[in-house]
Parts: sequence; C-alpha cells; structure tokens
Amino acid sequence: MTISILTLFPEMFEGPFDHSIIKNAVNKGLVKINYINIRDFGIGRHKTVDDKPYGGGKGMILRVDVLEKAIENTKKSFKEKGREKVILFDPAGKKYHQKTAYRLSSLEHLILVCGHYEGFDARIKEFIDEEISLGDFILTGGEIPAIAVVDSVVRLIKGVLHDNVTDEESFSRKEQGGLLEYFQYTRPAEYKKLKVPQVLLSGNHEKIRKWKERNARRITILKRPDLLKSKKAS
Repeated sequence: MTISILTLFPEMFEGPFDHSIIKNAVNKGLVKINYINIRDFGIGRHKTVDDKPYGGGKGMILRVDVLEKAIENTKKSFKEKGREKVILFDPAGKKYHQKTAYRLSSLEHLILVCGHYEGFDARIKEFIDEEISLGDFILTGGEIPAIAVVDSVVRLIKGVLHDNVTDEESFSRKEQGGLLEYFQYTRPAEYKKLKVPQVLLSGNHEKIRKWKERNARRITILKRPDLLKSKKAS
C-alpha cells in the first residue's frame, strides 16, 4: 500500500512514523509513505498557496488551483493503477470510525489532503473522493488527523501485525460485533487487595469466552450505549 500525504508541514510526520509498528511496516515493504509539500505547487516566485476569502472574513484560505495541482500530480506519480481514494480532512466530513479504517486499509493508494490556516476553497471538494473528521473539535491543521488515520490503517494491513490480533479489539468487526473490548488483566493476580476475576484464572476456556462476551457488552452499555443503538439501526 502507498500512502501519500499532501501537507504544508511534512516535517510534522518525522517523529510519529519513525518508530514502532509503522516503521516496521515500512521496513518490511508493506507500506510506503510519501510526503508531498503543497507549497511546491504554489503560485509565482514566492510559491503562494493561500489568499484572502471572497466576501471578507478572518484568516487566509488555501487556493483550489494549488491544491488540485498537488492532487493530480500525486495521482500521476502513482504508476500502478488500482484502488485509490483522495481523502480531505474537514470538520464537516463524516466522523471517522474503525469500519472506515478497515475500508481504507484495502486500498492500493491512499491520498490524504491536510488543510491549514482558516480552511480551503470549497471547490476543492470537486476533486476529492471523501471528507473525514476525527470528531467535533477544531485543530490547527490536518496533519494530526492524518497521523491518526495512517496509524489506524497501517496496523490493519495484512502482515503488519500477527494474524487475528485485531479480531477482538474495541470496534472489531468479528465476534465482538463493534462493542468495546472486555477488561484485561495480567500478573500479579492480586494487587493492593484488587483481584483478577477468578474465572480468568480457572483455565476453563468456554467460561472465559462467555465472560469476555458479557464483560464487553456490559462495558459498552455503561460507556458507549450509542454503539449498540447504531448496530441495531444497521
């Protein structure tokens, strides 16, 4: 899989992607991450990428012509023809979910467009496939959402983690059906009078399985009942 990130600040990605699982995935050749500096497509001698908004308003807006050139150039540079999507980070986009991460992980080329300043010319939406939001809050740019999306997608690519390791995580597609993950424990079996549930020490695999299912459902009901409602609606 190739991930291309269009940004005005490529240096922001140097730390998060140089360690742990993503670094291993890159070293194994399972994913390639490209950084495209939007300013390389800027206008004139000063490589201008933004301008004042029509109708007035505070701040500067990223130009549609600059962004569109960056997107098209990135598409052309990807030699292999296959499943490709252009994602724009926008507070008005669809809220990001684990199901989206699974869907994006099956692509051959994922293009992430990071906005900045006060936003972008709305016409750029004619040149992208999808808008995504991490939640109902505002950040200074799309770089932090891009880091989160890349991390969540890369770990789902076959070969990056051990087989079946993600099956029972929170929001999993399999047995847990989108529920939160059950509580987990490790040694010591008792710490400051806090004990591990006895069933987990029993060695009875069927009882443990049923406990995990009940525990996952109980946690979801208490902390995220909206997940159960959305499951019934689907």
